[in-house]
Amino acid sequence: MAKQESFTQPSTVVRNNWGLAIAGTRITLYDIMDYLKANWPPGLIRNWLNLTEKQMADVLAYIEQHRAEVEQEYQLVLKNTEQIRQYWEDRNREHFAEIANLPKNGKDEIRAKLQARKARLGQK
Repeated sequence: MAKQESFTQPSTVVRNNWGLAIAGTRITLYDIMDYLKANWPPGLIRNWLNLTEKQMADVLAYIEQHRAEVEQEYQLVLKNTEQIRQYWEDRNREHFAEIANLPKNGKDEIRAKLQARKARLGQK
């Protein structure tokens, strides 16, 4: 009887505070999913994130074996990320408007004077 092959070592894909991640790294499976959804080839993802071939193979096998679970969690991560982005955009909207209305610091006037002076002197 042939021994059933395990594609994923328990030490490769772990659950931590960030969710499903690659053991010993801060790289989540959701990071990998972002690249896969953007049609990056696995070899490029592996090189970009400085993973070993084994880590990448184990992650891809895990995603394939647990597709529904990983996809469900990935969608939750995307939703949460969008909510956080929207929160900070709303919170900072007034602040950015105030910054835009601040008086200019005079650099534009100085730059214009410098350009005029250079033009008079025949410089570019």
